[in-house]
Amino acid sequence: MSLLLVVPTLIVVGVLLWLVNACLPMDEKSKNIFSAVVCLGAAAGMLTGCVGVVGQTRGGNGYGPRPAVEATVVVQDDYVYYPGYDLYYSNNRHQYYYQDGGTWVSRPAPRGVSVDVLMAAPSVRMDFHDSPANHHAEVVKQYPRNWSPAGAHQVQNNQSPKDNRKDAKSDNKHDDKGDKRDDKRDDHGDDNKR
Repeated sequence: MSLLLVVPTLIVVGVLLWLVNACLPMDEKSKNIFSAVVCLGAAAGMLTGCVGVVGQTRGGNGYGPRPAVEATVVVQDDYVYYPGYDLYYSNNRHQYYYQDGGTWVSRPAPRGVSVDVLMAAPSVRMDFHDSPANHHAEVVKQYPRNWSPAGAHQVQNNQSPKDNRKDAKSDNKHDDKGDKRDDKRDDHGDDNKR
């Protein structure tokens, strides 16, 4: 309730109380009780009006629809480039980006290679956050199709170090068998001599 409404309300309530006390024949105790009830009622009415003012917004009643607020979330793309397959993968979008007939496309699966094989291939995390098409010419120059990370030249023919160990073990087995055969020949040769 604004101050312009509080002052006239207090004046009206005061005049009514004066008229009741002056004109109505009541004993003194009843007049005091009646005056207290009217004063409390007026105070409660003004306080109730003040609560409405606190909740109000300018130009509205405070209970109307709230204005719509649009939230914009910007997620930067991060790409991994696979030089051997000439394609990119976006971790945020879970999409593969590559050229198909000269046009850049995005697909949920890579073209011409399984995901398992692709994950085992050399890859490079890119430092751009927009379309790979904007950077592809530079990326191809820096990471040609036969590129591999430093230190990867130790393993040849796309074999893992585990595969190399297997080959070494199998070579040793063949050597051991050959030694055993030579020992048997020596034994047979010794028997024939006796």
